[in-house]
Amino acid sequence: MTSPYELPGEAIEGFDTLVELALDLSGTWKHATDRIWRELDTTLWNLTHNPWAVLQAVSHEKLARTLADPEFRNRLDQLVRLGREQHVGPSWFEQNHPGAPFTAVAYFSMEFMVSEALPIYSGGLGNVAGDHLKAASDLGVPMIGIGLLYQQGYFRQLIDSDGNQHALYPYNDPGQLPITPLRTANGEWLRLQIVLPGYSVWLRAWQARIGRVTLYLLDSNDIANYPAHRGITSELYGGDAELRLKQEMVLGIGGWRLLEALDLHPQVCHLNEGHAALIVLERARSYMQRTGTDFKTALTITRAGNLFTTHTAVAAGFDRFSPALIAQYLQHYAEEKLKISLADLLALGRSRPEDDDEPFNMAWLACRGSGFINGVSQLHARVSRHIFQPLFPRWPTPELPIAHVTNGVHMPSWDSAPADALWTRACGKERWLGCSEPLAMSIRHLDDATLWQFRTEANRELVEQLRERLAHQLATAGATPEAIESARQVFEPRIMILGFARRFATYKRPNLLLHDPQRLKALLTHPERPMQLVLAGKAHPADRTGQALIQQWVRFIREENVGHRVVFLADYNMQLTEQLVQGVDVWLNTPRRPWEACGTSGMKVLVNGGLNLSELDGWWAEAYAPEVGWALGDGREHADDPGYDAQEAEALYHLLEHEVLPAFYTRNEEGIPVGWVERMRESMARLTPLYSTNRSLPEYVERYYIPLAEAWRDRTADDGARGRRIVNRRRQLDRYWSEVAFESVETESDGHQHRFRACVRLGELTPEALLVELYADGVSGRAAICQPMIQNVDFSRSGEAIYETRITSYRPVTDFTVRLRPAPIDLISILEDPRILWQGG
Repeated sequence: MTSPYELPGEAIEGFDTLVELALDLSGTWKHATDRIWRELDTTLWNLTHNPWAVLQAVSHEKLARTLADPEFRNRLDQLVRLGREQHVGPSWFEQNHPGAPFTAVAYFSMEFMVSEALPIYSGGLGNVAGDHLKAASDLGVPMIGIGLLYQQGYFRQLIDSDGNQHALYPYNDPGQLPITPLRTANGEWLRLQIVLPGYSVWLRAWQARIGRVTLYLLDSNDIANYPAHRGITSELYGGDAELRLKQEMVLGIGGWRLLEALDLHPQVCHLNEGHAALIVLERARSYMQRTGTDFKTALTITRAGNLFTTHTAVAAGFDRFSPALIAQYLQHYAEEKLKISLADLLALGRSRPEDDDEPFNMAWLACRGSGFINGVSQLHARVSRHIFQPLFPRWPTPELPIAHVTNGVHMPSWDSAPADALWTRACGKERWLGCSEPLAMSIRHLDDATLWQFRTEANRELVEQLRERLAHQLATAGATPEAIESARQVFEPRIMILGFARRFATYKRPNLLLHDPQRLKALLTHPERPMQLVLAGKAHPADRTGQALIQQWVRFIREENVGHRVVFLADYNMQLTEQLVQGVDVWLNTPRRPWEACGTSGMKVLVNGGLNLSELDGWWAEAYAPEVGWALGDGREHADDPGYDAQEAEALYHLLEHEVLPAFYTRNEEGIPVGWVERMRESMARLTPLYSTNRSLPEYVERYYIPLAEAWRDRTADDGARGRRIVNRRRQLDRYWSEVAFESVETESDGHQHRFRACVRLGELTPEALLVELYADGVSGRAAICQPMIQNVDFSRSGEAIYETRITSYRPVTDFTVRLRPAPIDLISILEDPRILWQGG
């Protein structure tokens, strides 16, 4: 049995093929698979998009009749056969990296948005995680997902007639989810034990199949646990700090132990945000146990295989826990398992280890346990370097070791069936499988009539979906039959649809369009160039301000009598996202720069021919060009200045009035808006390949996974000899660093030729232990100058060394200073040893 529930058609020929299809979530982004489930139960499929639920609900008679249909069986068998062939055939990874130094990457995340059938996600973080796993399946990158199975997941949203948000928490019945329990060889359910203060927590393990990739999920709802402990995995992002810490212990500590129980040994661990930071401790503990090394050595060796991706654009967004809470839950673990003191543990999560009052920051722990850190857009990397500055005192911010991989989305998950057909005709079926063919050129060959007909149909389809969804929403809220019937008449095809859907938080400014309600109403009801607006999004149940923003929209719709042109759709989820990104003409994003780390929602419209109108933040700051969409803002930061918000609202109205709407409604004699279609074509051609996982995952493989796996291999070789050398060198630096100083720095200048001579007191250190550099800050947008200085081997005074260099520069000699730092022998970056000493201080 694959489920604790009895399935209706196990004895019917062909039923096992349906089970295989239902339990492989790679089918959720294949439009031909949708047709199979829709034929079995149209209503349930449209409501849930859950093939496993459909399979359990359909009657025995319907199954037998459908599976006896030769045409249905042929399509079913062909789908499964093609899926098997794709999963075992040569992949992008195998073809491009046949000798890769890793056999698996373990991807740890608090949430995964893989399918609406598996509601264990909230928003952007889960979106990135889910699309990353899907791309790994498509491209053949050996990857394992590790997450939590929430009993309730994120909340479901109900909006009453006054605009009040109500949070509902339906139970995630595992038997109705497309997952299977993990069992040992003798059939016993695989269960893990995590020791907490005074008791143990048992964790059950589940697996979800995503093509080539397996997502493992841990669940504390085990009958052997006390009732309170069964609720550790009760709710995503719910509860207090204590519950959050226990969840992160389950993810990090429990996640690594699950891999060991399954005899899986990933060389690389990818931490998707700081929630997974405890993996760095458990991975080090495991290495200690296997090799008998101490914690510092084990952490030095294992961090070489860890990657930390941060998605947070403000320091307050990181998880921080009080020292008392860390002591309560992790002191015994630190002392008994890691063999370190509580003070040593707390120091790993503090920017000032000696400050007993500083909270324990999971992002700081992730930094100190990883080989690389990356942000998720070019701008976000710059912002992150400022956020992480406390860990690198006295280092110039631009030099901090935080690069970026701009997110991409899994295009097959977000394209409509017509979009899929259009791209297939233009670029072929292999376009998102690592294909390096010039997709842009193929799309640019599509003619205006084809593209405009495609968009017109998408607009019409979305109008039908919105009408049906709004009617269902009103019926659920207890509206009158007249109101429900009226909902089936909202919106009109061929009128431009502007979409805004995301979490309702203040920094996202979801009410920027409401700055001048009458001006917005004029846009909506313009007699010649009207606009339609669809809104969706949830506010956190504890965020009263965010909930008030939703209320403002509901009241505007009602009071201004614009319900035929504006709708607010409740319960924003993956299914609604798909409908919106496939059908809107323009996607609007209005965050307060630079608080949107990336913002992937606008990427999803690209493949569907939608255009973006967005603040120059996140991905749009690097993607925008006038030929592909519209930009809001001046590309600078203005904090939360209400005056600037008003200025940007004015700019937004102006863009819509004078650029966006005129472009949409200016038609040629065939009724085609030629300028609009040209923007569509260029956006699809230029941006879709660039902001897909077809680009971002290979970038992770080549920039991070392969180098990390190589570093891990090097440090574990010869019983960890290189790791021990690094630790011994660091201990020597710890002991003698205070003795190092600049005795003198002499400069000579002859026009543009500068000569520098530094005398350094070494103490007990050798010259080889230090790197001396000449440095000048970057100016006028140019990079900083950093040039190594050469030791003068003729100088032999005991305990001192002379370093010299020459440089040709038009900058004055006073712009330059001399600095020294530990020699980066065997180190991945300054992340591993951020000590630095500057001339004169």
